[in-house]
Amino acid sequence: MKFICVGKNYSEHIKEMGSVKPTEPVIFIKPDSSLIQKNDPFIIPSFSSIIHYEIEILVLINRLGRHIKEEFSFKYYDKITVGIDFTARDYQNELKEKGLPWEKSKAFDGSALVGQWKDKNTFDDLNELEFHLLKNNQKVQHSNISEMLWSIDELISHSSKFFTLKIGDILFTGTPSGVGPVQKNDLLEGYLNNERLFSIKVK
Repeated sequence: MKFICVGKNYSEHIKEMGSVKPTEPVIFIKPDSSLIQKNDPFIIPSFSSIIHYEIEILVLINRLGRHIKEEFSFKYYDKITVGIDFTARDYQNELKEKGLPWEKSKAFDGSALVGQWKDKNTFDDLNELEFHLLKNNQKVQHSNISEMLWSIDELISHSSKFFTLKIGDILFTGTPSGVGPVQKNDLLEGYLNNERLFSIKVK
């Protein structure tokens, strides 16, 4: 299992990061060791002093596929949820400034949180899903899937040109604006259409 992650997929997040809109999806990979096990807290790693939360919509790949045509992408996932891509922002910025790959700031152990999976058929319209993140009961991120620059189907098709999609792979579709730091003892709660699908403490 691997995490296929997307960066710069919401215009407002691109603006808040002082970045430029890409001409195609920005893709990076997290290994399976990035997964935070069920009921475990998020542990701030020793190599970073600025860890940012990034809530995202996730889909679970349910069949093997390569070079998938966009019109068939919907067949390659049947479950959806929200999760967090934890990012060592200080380390990422340092690596970027040096012109180095920044996987270490994104793909470290315990950097990927996956919420409770929901069957996609339980939603009336997959193009109008709302999601938000609470930090200590305060809403810090909120968006709608319709605001993504590239849709789930487009992302599945695009990523399958480069990586074979396997059963159990998880696609992180990008974060909206509002990213920010976490501190020890913070409580993070993620919602999809007002249903809470994860709750995690920071240690």
